[in-house]
Amino acid sequence: MDQSHSAYGAQGTAHALAEVASAVVRALTDRRGMSLTTAATLARLERGGPARLTALATAEGVAQPSMTQLVQRLEAQGLAERIGDPADGRVTLVAITDAGRDVLAERRKARDARLADLLATLSDEEQRSLGAAARTALPLVRRMLEDDGVRPRPLPAQHHTGSSR
Repeated sequence: MDQSHSAYGAQGTAHALAEVASAVVRALTDRRGMSLTTAATLARLERGGPARLTALATAEGVAQPSMTQLVQRLEAQGLAERIGDPADGRVTLVAITDAGRDVLAERRKARDARLADLLATLSDEEQRSLGAAARTALPLVRRMLEDDGVRPRPLPAQHHTGSSR
């Protein structure tokens, strides 16, 4: 976009970022596979380590009973497990398993392959422009979200786990 920030404005930039994020998420979402909340929960456990169920529910913006059900499904699939808190034996934490890490790695690989296929539909010049814009935007968006105390959620990718959620 050739417009300057002052001409485009914060609202225009916000709208454009939201549209880009929404379009990418829609393009990468495999509705037959893992839900966004499930993938985000696994990624949070991978990134942050074991967590209390209540903390996971709060972080993902779901009710505790919903997170309890989600964790039970993850346990049944072998993607997460409950472990004791080494700092407080009365507390149970949820942790990602090696199988959960493998699923996330597969999802990321599929996501990247899907995006590469989509990029191939653009001209070389368009690919370079989009690449430059992404390399500029990513650190700025990360800093903006960190400054606000928001932890970015990973984008979903395609992976079929046999479960609809």
